[in-house]
Amino acid sequence: MCNYPKAFEYYEKAMKTREKIMPENHRDLAESYSDMGQVHNDLCDYSKALEFYEKSRKIYEQVLPPNHPDLAVSYNDIGQVYNNMGDYLKAFEFYEKDLNITKKVLPPNHPDLGTSYNFIGQMYNKMGNYSKALESYEKSHEIYEKSLPPNHLSLAASYICMGLVYKNMGHYSKVLEFYEKSHKIYEKTLLSNHPDLATSYNNIGQVYNDMGDYSKALEFYEKSRTIYEKTLPPNHPNLATSYNEIGTIYFTMGDYSNALEFFEKSHKIYEKTLPSNCHNLATSYNNIAAVYNTIGDYSKALEIYEESHKLYKNALPPTHPNLATSYIFIGQVYKNIGDYAAALKALQSAFNIQQKTSEEGNPAFASIYSWLGRVYYSMKDYSKALNYFQKCLSINQKTLPERHPSIGITFSNIGNVYRQMDDYDQALLSHQKALNIQENVQCNPLEVATTYINLGETYREMKDYPTALIYYQKGLEIHQKKLPKKHPDLAVTFHNLAKLYLSTQQYDMAMKKVQQALKIAQEKLPSNHPYLLEYRETFKKIQENVNVDFF
Repeated sequence: MCNYPKAFEYYEKAMKTREKIMPENHRDLAESYSDMGQVHNDLCDYSKALEFYEKSRKIYEQVLPPNHPDLAVSYNDIGQVYNNMGDYLKAFEFYEKDLNITKKVLPPNHPDLGTSYNFIGQMYNKMGNYSKALESYEKSHEIYEKSLPPNHLSLAASYICMGLVYKNMGHYSKVLEFYEKSHKIYEKTLLSNHPDLATSYNNIGQVYNDMGDYSKALEFYEKSRTIYEKTLPPNHPNLATSYNEIGTIYFTMGDYSNALEFFEKSHKIYEKTLPSNCHNLATSYNNIAAVYNTIGDYSKALEIYEESHKLYKNALPPTHPNLATSYIFIGQVYKNIGDYAAALKALQSAFNIQQKTSEEGNPAFASIYSWLGRVYYSMKDYSKALNYFQKCLSINQKTLPERHPSIGITFSNIGNVYRQMDDYDQALLSHQKALNIQENVQCNPLEVATTYINLGETYREMKDYPTALIYYQKGLEIHQKKLPKKHPDLAVTFHNLAKLYLSTQQYDMAMKKVQQALKIAQEKLPSNHPYLLEYRETFKKIQENVNVDFF
């Protein structure tokens, strides 16, 4: 494990000595500045890293020919800092400078040229230009295949990079194909307990998680953890990553107590090994907050998200994508507690950041539009909700495969809006489009449950009560398997059933379901939450029809 304080101490001593005895444009001084930049970059102090790398670059530009390889390395170093800062356009600019020099000074099949194309591919991938990302990664891979042995580790890494693009595009079978090619190389070249082999198991686990095969995902995550625990110190960051991935799978499976246990294990390691201002620590907080948000403990979730947000603000530039994501998380919680003004404010902050760093139509906008749509839907401003959901859908359809789970979610959201606008034909059409995706690809079962319940609501309002009941029961069955017994989403389903039974004059069943909804809501939601007020109103309507005292 790197000892950053010690490295900083040695590099700083070397730099100060050289500053005293060397001319200000000496190459060795540039090397010292570069070393200092690297340590600051590792410590997540990106402004300082950039300051030293720029000092190094200025010297190289003064004393070296314009196409010198050391100048290419300097450009690459600066690109990496901008990459870490989330300024992908600026990072791309410097990676391209590196590539232009590398193409001029190296043979066309030199491995370093493959690496330069790899960095360009990374930027296209992060900026959401997946076709360009694949093009660059494939150029890189072609060079590696021509210049390296067939089992070289750089080829394994190249397969992973291409797999990541397909992952973002939702082509999970393709991702698995590339990750398994990479894994075969690792198995042939590494010892059976090598940490890089553990990382490979982890990558494959992620794909199975994305495909909804959670038991298979957990199997690979556990293989990864076993290797890490045998070969790494107990506080190694890779072990924290492993715990985090296992926490994620438990989270997805609805086992929130185990999810929280592993997320907290991961977080404790990060607290011991990362600088207190490192943004990776903030990401760890987000995972813990997500559990509390999902189990309905919104005050705890908000507290942790805000702690994370402070770290991001202190550690990152004001336009970093992670800061935008942080605002989205905070907006989600405010929406859940019914504070829609605060939710809109947070989401607008996310949108403002995204506007400064990405072109309109970038996939990152889709998430913001989706959450804006959800907030306006909760506010009953259906025209605005529909507008944002359609913006989200437009981006998703341009950037994702036609059967990507995210498109299914958006269709279901659009169906809800049409239902509220009494356009039942369009509502049913949209929900059916969602189901056509969700029932035919591997996705999160809770997403399918939501669509079933949305269809139930539509049929209930159309007075087709038998069909409504079928869909409610399908959704409820999934929720009861995947969610805690007192989850607020279960209250929503119970309330929907109460309204159905009220409409069919089954007052005893209606009362039973609304009481179940109220019991959860009174424990999990603020006293002024719109859902709780709605449930009480439904209770009064039922009570008017049957003489039952409130429990």
